[in-house]
Amino acid sequence: MPEQHPLVQAIAPLVERLDAQLVDAAEARADDVTLEWDGKPVVAVRLSPPKAPEKPEGGVQSLLAGVAEELGGPLRDLSRHDKQQAVLLLEARGAFEYRKSAEIVAEALGVTRFTVYNYLNRAR
Repeated sequence: MPEQHPLVQAIAPLVERLDAQLVDAAEARADDVTLEWDGKPVVAVRLSPPKAPEKPEGGVQSLLAGVAEELGGPLRDLSRHDKQQAVLLLEARGAFEYRKSAEIVAEALGVTRFTVYNYLNRAR
């Protein structure tokens, strides 16, 4: 790989920041990005595969407790508007990445799972 090439020197910090790697243009795969200089391939950038989103620690119950505290009381006792807000907060915090989370949230709010999905759809 032409490490002294000005293009390689210019993009090296960006490639490092993106957690990517430089590969020889001749060894580029179909999903690599080949960069050219004066119409000739110089180097390819290989992006790292996307990482799976991390699930919050403590699970859905921990997130429910945090939202209840933030909204000032038990989730069952909240107004309809506040329950909608609770669902939005839970979604933003990753609560719906867990299996059976809609059922758990619905039970905590005292609504049906269908209602939880409606709250989510309205927000989108």
